[in-house]
Amino acid sequence: MDNAHDLTVAPIPRILRRLAVPVGIGFFFNTMFNVVDTLYAGLVSTQALAAISLAFPLFFFILAVGSGISTGATSLIGNALGSQRRLEARSYATQAITFAAFHGLLMTIAGLLAAPTLFRLLGAREEYLYLSLGYMNAIFAGSTCFILNQSLNASLNASGNTKYFRNFLVLGFFLNLGLDPWFLFGGFGLPPLGLAGIAWATVTVQAVGNLYLGLQLKSSGLMAGARPGDFVPRKVMFLELAKQGFPASCSMLTVALGIFVITWFLGRFGREAVAAYGIATRIEQLILLPVMGLNVATLALVAQNNGAGLVSRVRETVRTALWAGVVMMGVGGVAVFFTAQRLMRLFTSDAAVVEIGVGYLRIASFVFGAYVILYISVFTLQGLKRPLFAVVIGSFRQIIAPIPIFIILANNLGMGIRGIWWGIGIVTWCAALISLGYLRSVLRRLPRGERLS
Repeated sequence: MDNAHDLTVAPIPRILRRLAVPVGIGFFFNTMFNVVDTLYAGLVSTQALAAISLAFPLFFFILAVGSGISTGATSLIGNALGSQRRLEARSYATQAITFAAFHGLLMTIAGLLAAPTLFRLLGAREEYLYLSLGYMNAIFAGSTCFILNQSLNASLNASGNTKYFRNFLVLGFFLNLGLDPWFLFGGFGLPPLGLAGIAWATVTVQAVGNLYLGLQLKSSGLMAGARPGDFVPRKVMFLELAKQGFPASCSMLTVALGIFVITWFLGRFGREAVAAYGIATRIEQLILLPVMGLNVATLALVAQNNGAGLVSRVRETVRTALWAGVVMMGVGGVAVFFTAQRLMRLFTSDAAVVEIGVGYLRIASFVFGAYVILYISVFTLQGLKRPLFAVVIGSFRQIIAPIPIFIILANNLGMGIRGIWWGIGIVTWCAALISLGYLRSVLRRLPRGERLS
């Protein structure tokens, strides 16, 4: 638990690096995990690639619930640790695990029931529908594993320890590298599972993560003295976890809905467009990895310094994270712009898919800086226990603004698929600038030297 104290006294740049680098490395391997899935799906067919892309919005619902619980729990545990309320921090950690398990079960039931209708709504029929359902039903069956890992990681992050989740993601990548071909093609007594096998490999890795992260949390010191009765649901703490986590989940869910919107518009341009978007966004995720690390580091730092009442350190965290992120994404944007075609060809030889993906990536390279501003602003506000803004800006960025802008650019102005790409960029920059303006107004109203919460 020494790391927890370190977050309120050590130099901000040093802590940001210490927290962000392991997260960035972990997310790199997590993204490469998805890249491996994409490569193996490409060995099946272009239709299998499109099925994974089509399934991603539903997959994202699971990730959104897990991320919301993780964000809310990190904020609550971090604030409690910063205020030296160790028993309260432990209680939130145990309750977050129960909260996660409940929501995992709920996602499994709801997902299995809703998936056929949602896929048909997105235009899936016959073999396309069969592939999409086979893949996504396996993922839904493992919902609890995904969400539990996020909850366990929240407690570790709030304590200032990001290396264990990194270790799991690195291990998970190598496990998946071996499990994907085995489950996909069969062997050693296992029948070939096809595209669904890639999903079952993912669920298996997540189950291993439950065991590893659970053991690390047990030995971290945060859970010292915890008893089985501490995991029994407590209404007050469930409500507080919901209050902090639900807006974060809703914000992430707006991303899933936004992907639905984009996928629906892209569906009119064929399966090649859907497949290209799926590949290009995975490449985009690789470039944005440093930002993901900064997000987690910012949340943990702001939460603990919020709890300790150290306003100046909160402001310094925001400034440092923004500058570091913008510089890194500037370099990443230039690299992607000039290597977009080579990057797409790593995943597919389909000329139509490559051309569409290159168009997206070259426009996206001008938008990376906006993601830095947007995410750092939102995660800072969540660390300050102000989670509702994430829902507002998420709804604007993913649903309210894209639909009319896509219609105007793609349809009315005749820009076609490029209108969708430019629409994504315009909306993201608008959301980023709005978020930064709101965050600055919040920070200006915080008196120096007073407790924030």
